[in-house]
Amino acid sequence: MNNKTRFGPSGNQKLFYDEGHKHSIEAPLWLASMGLDAYEFSFGRGFTIKEETASKIGEEARKNDVLISCHAPYYINLANPDPEMIQKSFGYVKRGLQLLDCFGGIDYVVHIGSCGKLTREEALNNVRRNLVKLIDELEKDNLLTNGKRLCLETMGKPQQIGTYEEIIDLCRIHPCLVPTFDFGHINALTGGSLKTYDDYRKILDHALDKLGDRAKTCHIHFSKIEYGTKGEIRHLNYDDNIYGPDFMPLAKALKDLKFTPTIICESKDFMATDSLILKEIYEKA
Repeated sequence: MNNKTRFGPSGNQKLFYDEGHKHSIEAPLWLASMGLDAYEFSFGRGFTIKEETASKIGEEARKNDVLISCHAPYYINLANPDPEMIQKSFGYVKRGLQLLDCFGGIDYVVHIGSCGKLTREEALNNVRRNLVKLIDELEKDNLLTNGKRLCLETMGKPQQIGTYEEIIDLCRIHPCLVPTFDFGHINALTGGSLKTYDDYRKILDHALDKLGDRAKTCHIHFSKIEYGTKGEIRHLNYDDNIYGPDFMPLAKALKDLKFTPTIICESKDFMATDSLILKEIYEKA
């Protein structure tokens, strides 16, 4: 369990390669030298890394006190009514947890699904039922050992399952479930609603009320995101001054409530250097 607030990027920034680094095995030392201590490795478009390589990256992460998390493939959909497709989604979760173990990580971030042709109520019922089945299988296969957690992510488009209320409610199913609050997604979905300290407190207080102390070690994604009438359009960098959201009021809320999350920056081009900006804002809050 994470016992301090950590900051780091999702993936490798261009600067990492521009400075002559060739492989993610070098990323933990590079991040630690910058003052960062978290790193998210994405399987968004599938599993291409070998277990041996994941173990080497994990070893470097432990040496440099960098906590690794992983992001599941984007095509998981626990709302799908097709049993065969559900088993494929279960397989993506299982394989990701095996690799997360090689990395020595705890948190596995999952997009849980979308409505498709179903009503939202039907889709949510499917997700809830399939989450129960999935966790049962994961426990039988010993894939939730060493404190591993499935971090269900809030989403940025209306057709996707993942308002913050939905995610918090789903996390009540089992202690291994915690929210990934993607505040850029929440802001995009709600047309720019995250502006003040109270806007963030509303979400964090709701999580505390429903999940107790488990909420305090939530996973967080943060970046500014362009949005329109259909929600999220694209990720931006922290220097954007049009779309938001701003991090300072969130930093103050996290400190006031004594949250100790892992905060992963998903800026478009500057995810590591923007992580440092977030950390500096947090330290000043």
